[in-house]
Amino acid sequence: INHNTKAVGLDFARPMLQYAAAKSSRIQSKGAKGAADISWLKGDAMKLPFGDDQFDGVTVGYGLRNVASPADCLKELGRVVKPGRKVVVLDFNNAQNQLVRAFQFFCLQNIVVPVATLLGAREEYTYLKPSIQRYPKGDALVSMALQNGFKDAEFTPIAGGLMGMLVATAV
Repeated sequence: INHNTKAVGLDFARPMLQYAAAKSSRIQSKGAKGAADISWLKGDAMKLPFGDDQFDGVTVGYGLRNVASPADCLKELGRVVKPGRKVVVLDFNNAQNQLVRAFQFFCLQNIVVPVATLLGAREEYTYLKPSIQRYPKGDALVSMALQNGFKDAEFTPIAGGLMGMLVATAV
């Protein structure tokens, strides 16, 4: 991203957009080099308010796991990105390694949720374990991308498999 880049941040939750806008404003006010021009928009990732082939790239951070249909959302992401361009999805991983999965769920149940409970944010974190359990594994995400408008896709585990990144190229 450079100073000529225009970016759009989209979320269905207005508080998340307000937080993001305030944070990006603080970064820009500090004179950060290469800060992008970012517009913040309330919207639904399942019905993006953009035309076909509009973006040079699309990223999703910790969002695909939270939509009603990851396959339909991927199709929608493929619709708005220009042909030959990338969609990159970063999210918690439904790890195939049982030790990694056991560690992940132990931390969620015994550290993350109890701390969130103390801070009055239990509901915001108790959904994580079941949402990760429902989320497709890496090879299934690749197949899903290929079946929904992408010509190639690869999945890379990150942080020992606790997270993962899907990179898919639009047709």
